[in-house]
Amino acid sequence: MHILCDAYVVFFIVCFLIALLPWLSCFNVDEKNKMSFSGPVEDLFGYTVQQFENSEGKWVLIGSPLTGQPAKRTGDVYRCPVGQNKGGVCEKFLLPESTTIPNINEVKENMTMGTTLVVNPDGSGFLACGPQYGYMCGKQQYITGICSNVSSSFKVLNSIAPTVRECKQDMDIVIVLDGSNSIYPWYPITDFLVKFLEKIDIGPAQVGIMSYGDDAIHNFNLNKFDNRNSLLNGAAKIPQKTGNKTMTALAIDTARKEAFTVERGARPGVKKVMVIVTDGESHDHYNLKKVIDQCEQDGIERFAVAVLGEYNRQNKTSEEIKKFIGQIKLIASEQKSDHFFNVSDEIALVTIVDVLGSKIFALEATSENHTSSFEMEMSQSGFSAHTSKAGVMLGAVGAFNWNGTVVMQSGQEFVVPKNNSFHIPEQRYEGMAGYVGYDVQSAHTPHGVLYITGAPRFNHSGQVTVYRFDGENVTIIQKLKGEQIGSYFGSVLQTHDIDRDNYTDILLVGAPMYMGPERDEQGQVYVYKLNESGLFEHEMTLKPVNQTCCMAHSQNNCKSVNKNEPCGARFGTAIAAVPDLNLDGFNDIVIGSPLENDHRGAVYIYHGSQKSIKEKYVQRIAAGGDGKSMKFFGQSIHGIMDLNGDGIIDVTIGGIGGAALFWSRDVAELLANMTFDPSKINLQQTCQVQGRTTVCVKTEVCFKYRIKPDKHTNTGTGEEVMRELYVLTLDSLRAIARGRFNETDSRRLQKNESIVDSFCREHTFYTGPHKLLSHDFYYVLELVAVY
Repeated sequence: MHILCDAYVVFFIVCFLIALLPWLSCFNVDEKNKMSFSGPVEDLFGYTVQQFENSEGKWVLIGSPLTGQPAKRTGDVYRCPVGQNKGGVCEKFLLPESTTIPNINEVKENMTMGTTLVVNPDGSGFLACGPQYGYMCGKQQYITGICSNVSSSFKVLNSIAPTVRECKQDMDIVIVLDGSNSIYPWYPITDFLVKFLEKIDIGPAQVGIMSYGDDAIHNFNLNKFDNRNSLLNGAAKIPQKTGNKTMTALAIDTARKEAFTVERGARPGVKKVMVIVTDGESHDHYNLKKVIDQCEQDGIERFAVAVLGEYNRQNKTSEEIKKFIGQIKLIASEQKSDHFFNVSDEIALVTIVDVLGSKIFALEATSENHTSSFEMEMSQSGFSAHTSKAGVMLGAVGAFNWNGTVVMQSGQEFVVPKNNSFHIPEQRYEGMAGYVGYDVQSAHTPHGVLYITGAPRFNHSGQVTVYRFDGENVTIIQKLKGEQIGSYFGSVLQTHDIDRDNYTDILLVGAPMYMGPERDEQGQVYVYKLNESGLFEHEMTLKPVNQTCCMAHSQNNCKSVNKNEPCGARFGTAIAAVPDLNLDGFNDIVIGSPLENDHRGAVYIYHGSQKSIKEKYVQRIAAGGDGKSMKFFGQSIHGIMDLNGDGIIDVTIGGIGGAALFWSRDVAELLANMTFDPSKINLQQTCQVQGRTTVCVKTEVCFKYRIKPDKHTNTGTGEEVMRELYVLTLDSLRAIARGRFNETDSRRLQKNESIVDSFCREHTFYTGPHKLLSHDFYYVLELVAVY
C-alpha cells in the first residue's frame, strides 16, 4: 500500500491480476489426426524410430530387429515416406546384406539389425546397429556387434565393428598320452582324442601326438597330416604304449625338446600348446618342477587332464587322490581353473571335450597383442549408440565378462577403453556384470564435453557414470547411484538443452522397472540439473499415472482385469529430448510408458521451463486398440523436425507392431494488458454516476493475439479471427466490493469479442455508494481479468 497525503488529496492504488486458467494444462499435440505405420508384431517392428529428411523427402525410419524370423532374424530398418505420393508404404533397406566385414566368417543370423537406430546430428545420415552380429573363429562364435553407417542418400558408407578382430589360429599342439598299463580300457582314450581333434581347424593349427609309459615315443609329428580327416583316421588307430611305469616328467621333457622342433614340423613364432593326459602319479615326479619351469621358459602353454579311473578302481583314499591331483595341477599353466581338468574315469573324458577345446582356442585370441579380442568376444558393440559433434559412442554391454564398456570415437578411429576404466576388479563389493554401455549420452558444458553411460545391473541397483575422454583414457567425474534393486536405473539416459543456449541443462535417468507399492513395475525417471561446477544434482523424480495391477488369476474384485504380465507401466523405457513443441521458447521432453493400460502403452509430454522441466506432465497420450496389432506404445520416441510443413515439431512414437506420427497443432498466443487512468484513485469526487458525485477510473483492456508459428491462412489474408471471452471482477476477495462498473452497475463485467491481431476496449468503474473508511486507504482495489 502506497499512501500520498497533503492537505486536500489522498490516493490509493488500483491493482490488477490477469489469469489465463486453461494455460495451466494446455497442450498442442494432436491425438486424433495421426499418420500410422504398421508391421509384424513378431518382427518387433517399431522397436526403434527416428525422423529423417533428405533430398527425396521426409521419412520415418523404423527398426525391426527380428525381421526374417524364425529362420534368420537378421533384423532390418524400414523407411516410411511422410507426405509423399507413395501411399505410405514402408520399404526395407536390406541392411544385413550390405553390412559386412571382409575376410571373416560372418554369422548374420540373429544379428538383430535395427535394435539401435540414431540419426546424425547434422542430418548427414544415420547409424543402425545389430548388436548380435557375430563371426566364427574355428569352432568358436564371437558376438561382437556391428553398425551400418548410412548416408543421407540411403547408401551404406561403411560398416563399423570396432571389436571384431582377425582370427589368428596358428598353433602347434602336441598331445602327450599316458599309455601305461594302468590305463584301462584304452578305447575311451582314442574316442576322446578323436572328438577333441574334431574341434581343431587343421591348417592354421598342427597336431602332433606322443604316448608314454616306461619311455616316450612320437606317434605323429606336427607336420604329419595337413587335413582333419587324415588326422582323425590316424588318431583312432593309435595303440596303447603300455609300460609298468608312468614317466610323466620324461614325456613332457621329450615333447619340449623334440616335438616342438623344426625337424618335426614346428613353426617358428607359432603358439606352442601341450595337452597332457595321465591317470597316475609320475614315477619321476622329482623332475617335474624343473621340466615345467623349462616349458615355461620356452613359452609352452600346458593343459593337464587327470584321469581318476585307476584311483577309483583301487579305492584310493581321499588323501592319495588329493596328492595326485596336486601333482597334475603343477603341470598345468596358470590360471589353473582354465588349464586343469579331472574326470572320474577314462570313459568320462569325452565330457570335457567342448570346454577343453574352447579354452585352447581362446588361447590364440589372448596371445601376443590380441588380448582385447578375447575381452571383446561377446561385447555386443552397438547395443546402444549416441552421435554428437564430439563423435560416436557405442555401448558394448558384453565386454570384459559383461561388465561392459563404451567404445569411443577418437578422430577416425575407435578406441576401446582399458578394462578397469569403468570398474575396479579388486574392489571387494563392486558388482560384476554391470552392463556398462546399456545406454550412452553426452553433455555439452562451458568446460567441455561430458560423456555419460548407464550400467543398470551394477550392484543390482544400477549406476550412471559421468566421465571425460581425452582420446585414449577415461577420467571418472561423477557416479550416480540407483536406489532400488532391480529397478534398472541407468538403462535409459537423455540429456537436453532446455533454454536453447547450446549447453546441457538436465540429465534424465530412467529406472523403468522401479517397483511401485503393489510390487508392480511402475518405473521412475530421475531428473538431474547440471550445476555451475559441472556436476549433476538431483532435482526431481517423475512418476506415471499409477496403474492398478489386478490379474485375473489373483483377484476377483477387479473392475478392470489385466490380461498381460508383468503389470505396471515401465515408465521411462524411452526418453526423448524434443525441441520446443508449444513454442514457449523452451525445449521439451517426452517419456514412454509402454506397459500402461494392459500393455497398450502411453507417453507423457513435459514442457520445459527456464533451465529444467515442469514436474507435472501437460499431456498424456494413451494407445487405443485391442493391444494385439500393436502393443507397448511408447517403446520408442523421436521428435526433432517438422514433417508436415506447418513450422511445428512433430513427434513419432513407436510400439511393437507399429508406429504413429503425431502432428503438433498451432499455438495461439494471447497477451493481455490493462492500464488505468488515473493509475491512483483521486478521492476528490469529480465524476457523476446515477445522479451522484463519486470517484471514477477508466481502464483499458487490451489483447494481442497471434498464431504461432507465423504463417498465412488458407485464404491468404494473413489474418486469424478469434472469439475472446473475458471477465473483469472488482475486489473479488471481499464480501462487498468497493467499486462497480458503469455498464453493469456491479462488480462483474463479462464481454465476448472478436479479435483480429489486437483489440482494446475501455471500461469505467466507480467507487460504490458506501462511504470509504480510513482503513480502505491501506488496501489496494483489486481488478481481476479472467480470459
